[in-house]
Amino acid sequence: MDEVVLEARGLTKRYGDFVAVDHLDLTVRQGEVFGLLGPNGAGKTTTILMLLGLTEPTEGTVRVLGFDPVRQPLSVKARVGYLPEQLGFYEGLTARENLIYTAKLNGLRRDEAYRRIDEALEQIGLSHAADQPVSTFSRGMRQRLGLADVLIKKPEIIIMDEPTQGLDPGVAQEFLEIIRNLKAQGITILLSSHLLHQVQAVCDRVGLFHRGRMVLEGTVEELAQQVLGGAYRIHLEAEGPKEALEESLRRLEGVVKVERMDTKAYLVEARRDMRAEVARAVHEAGGALLSLDMELPSLDEVYARYFEQEVNDGSAD
Repeated sequence: MDEVVLEARGLTKRYGDFVAVDHLDLTVRQGEVFGLLGPNGAGKTTTILMLLGLTEPTEGTVRVLGFDPVRQPLSVKARVGYLPEQLGFYEGLTARENLIYTAKLNGLRRDEAYRRIDEALEQIGLSHAADQPVSTFSRGMRQRLGLADVLIKKPEIIIMDEPTQGLDPGVAQEFLEIIRNLKAQGITILLSSHLLHQVQAVCDRVGLFHRGRMVLEGTVEELAQQVLGGAYRIHLEAEGPKEALEESLRRLEGVVKVERMDTKAYLVEARRDMRAEVARAVHEAGGALLSLDMELPSLDEVYARYFEQEVNDGSAD
């Protein structure tokens, strides 16, 4: 996953005096799922349109699989699939008929088109509804059909804009599982969303958008360390001398914070998984370990804390 397949440097888009995207630097590597996170209006969709060559940057450069989307749009289109937030299909046609139309637009021979259509429908779990009119489809089925439409051209990269927006929780989880399967096949995915808990479930790295700028980027653990101070939270219950237990835990290298929750419960915030060291520290302090669990902070918490800090620092309006 070291090969860079999508790269933007200083990417900027202005509409008059309004700056929709402000000097964005972005790197996506082959085979990863990268999440573009932020509220509606943050600049995510404008960024996607520039990556696809559907709108021209005011400043900056973009390379997608080595191609310039503005000067080589057909080369990018042939290798990149796009699943927009709003999908459009011919309502009176069946799912298969809609896909046949897409295959013709992509110049596929009839036998090759039919083979790819069957494969795509099977892959996204829609074979059973292939010959039903799209007008009868639910929102979730339409999203699956949109993804099948993308898969027909066998893309190296798929860009998805709010793919689980409006889906029931169960259907959204099924769609996230499809994304995991695509990643397992080596397909690179750029996922734009404001649904942070869903993004956290599938993304290798994430970038937090705010007013057209990328303000944070990295793994969830890295963002938690930057914003919260400790990415790992270790919950333990132990019997023994309280002060000695706390002091033993605080001395551990990598521990950010130790908090006694009640007579037996402690919370340890750390920069890495330190469960083994914590257990030894309890024993060395003369205590008896009763339970030990670990959790990672959520993206929602990182997001909320970041903007809380921005407001407190006076740097957010």
